[in-house]
Amino acid sequence: MVTFDCQRLLVAIKGGGEMASGIALRLYRAGFRRLLLLERDEPLAVRRTVCFCEAVHDGTALVEGVEAVRLEGLEQLAAVWAAGKVAVLVDPTWQSLAQVRPHVLVDALLAKKNLGTTLTEAPLVIGIGPGFTAPVDVHRVVESNRGHDLGRVLANGRAQANTGIPGETGGYTIERLLRAPASGLFTGHRQIGELVTAGLLVGDVGGTPVLAAISGTLRGLIRSGTRVRAGVKIGDIDPRGVVAHCWTVSDKSRAIGGAVLEAILEAMVIHSAPARLAADLGGNDTGDVAQ
Repeated sequence: MVTFDCQRLLVAIKGGGEMASGIALRLYRAGFRRLLLLERDEPLAVRRTVCFCEAVHDGTALVEGVEAVRLEGLEQLAAVWAAGKVAVLVDPTWQSLAQVRPHVLVDALLAKKNLGTTLTEAPLVIGIGPGFTAPVDVHRVVESNRGHDLGRVLANGRAQANTGIPGETGGYTIERLLRAPASGLFTGHRQIGELVTAGLLVGDVGGTPVLAAISGTLRGLIRSGTRVRAGVKIGDIDPRGVVAHCWTVSDKSRAIGGAVLEAILEAMVIHSAPARLAADLGGNDTGDVAQ
């Protein structure tokens, strides 16, 4: 059985949005310190207050007390990790993976399809949600659909298909989401954490109003000045009205993060780690995590 120091395990995550950040936060709190999030240069985050990708815009981002820092180059990686922070790199095509050579790769883009992730990108590759099949293009799949199987780790098969309907919160599903009524430049008129009422103007897209369909807390809203396409999600209203929820990761994010942690520990402890991991992390057994 392999023993390893989780602080030395290098985990790369494709994406820096809500779910990717929830995964990173869960791993960080479990002792993982070499975390690298790969993002695009203009990330579109709704729940911005709990997304490490905000570091792309602001240089740093704080999620539940854990700080992420945007890298200007991979040469800064060691210093960011030594400071106990999560690293965020603008790398939309994931070119850095060949140089970084992560032990674990998590695809948390939630694109509902596989945008190019393969088994060869790391000794352990984990796909979140629809679009992945284990052990064909990833070693493990994590179910992302709310319900009985949320957070289940699959060694064989695929996650449930995308329903197109958001999870129920406070009795509401589709009604709690704000979507762009047209294509154009979004301007926000409210702030995350504000209480809104049904019919209230929350923002506009090129002058076309965005109105709240229900009353509750504005839990998420994209940045003003973001160019959007018609129909894209731009906000989230929580009918429960608990303002503190705006600054903490959701139950779904925590469940998925816990599932990723489970998948890593299963690969490292229950199954023998691949040869490179054993050499890098001090183990002495070899094997294949895809068993």
